[in-house]
Amino acid sequence: MLSHNQIWEALDRLAERHELTPSGLARRAGLDPTSFNKSKRLSADGRLRWPSTESIAKVLDATGASMEQFLAFMRPDGAFGRQDGAFPQRGNSIPLLGFAQAGAGGFFDDGGFPAGQGWDVVDFPAAPAQKSGVYALEVQGESMMPLYRDGDVLIVEPGAQVRRNDRVVVRTNEGEVMAKVLLRQSPRSIELMSLNPEHPNRTFELSDVDWIARIIWASQ
Repeated sequence: MLSHNQIWEALDRLAERHELTPSGLARRAGLDPTSFNKSKRLSADGRLRWPSTESIAKVLDATGASMEQFLAFMRPDGAFGRQDGAFPQRGNSIPLLGFAQAGAGGFFDDGGFPAGQGWDVVDFPAAPAQKSGVYALEVQGESMMPLYRDGDVLIVEPGAQVRRNDRVVVRTNEGEVMAKVLLRQSPRSIELMSLNPEHPNRTFELSDVDWIARIIWASQ
């Protein structure tokens, strides 16, 4: 029986074979560019979302791949990340990047998941397979005092549902990356409270936000 992870893994590997991101693959197939983003693979209440057979058929037609080739891209269920990509997993290691570097291009895909080169690794106190896609950001400087200090490591879970008062990492379309507390979110905007009382709160239109991810753990 095919699993949710296997189907999405096959789409990711097909995209990589053609040097495309998941959104690039969707665009080539004539679909909404966000159709295959990792943030779309789970519903807000945590239920699994599956690509439709029509979407897969359009992808195969656009790439010239056969169904046999698509099935060959599937790996046994439970694999984490790309075994042949940028983040080979060793034990409980997850990708690590500094906050100062996170605003630069090329480190995240369209869903806010780690991508590209230049990441380090750090140990995470849980099996990565149980938190697929998690990564770590290292605090640099004192802008998040007194809660987080220089050198603290924040574990971030992209795609997780965020709620009011959650600590989150937000990246704007301009490349600004920040850790804040989510005060409120409407269909059009989000309001964020600064961790450091010396810094003002921020409000953004959702159209100006690249992605938002929940902080699930901190090493202090």
